[in-house]
Amino acid sequence: QVQLVESGGGLVQPGGSLRLSCAASGSIFSIYTMGWYRQAPGKQRDLVAIITNSGSTNYLTSVKGRFTISRDNAKNTAYLQMNSLKPEDTAVYYCNAFILERPGSTPYLYWGQGTQVTVSS
Repeated sequence: QVQLVESGGGLVQPGGSLRLSCAASGSIFSIYTMGWYRQAPGKQRDLVAIITNSGSTNYLTSVKGRFTISRDNAKNTAYLQMNSLKPEDTAVYYCNAFILERPGSTPYLYWGQGTQVTVSS
């Protein structure tokens, strides 16, 4: 059974920084795309950032230049470095990952349970 465990959320003042981590564990042969999403109350879940197994990235327009997604393949972990945080960034942040559990199978999308990020003065 594959599990994604998120950490690093919390309360921060505007202009501050947080670093989120998402560690995958379980039966893992290979991890392909990993990503971060966020959802504020009453709003849809939006893609924040994605990173492929080759290292290419894409970002939500409103976070470009402030957020950086990265990954450590040896640790099966993705990170989201969030700088210059704004109140509008307040949301539950979810990580996901397409994971191949065994050769010849198809990657399956797994989700973490989310971590709260609150930006407030």
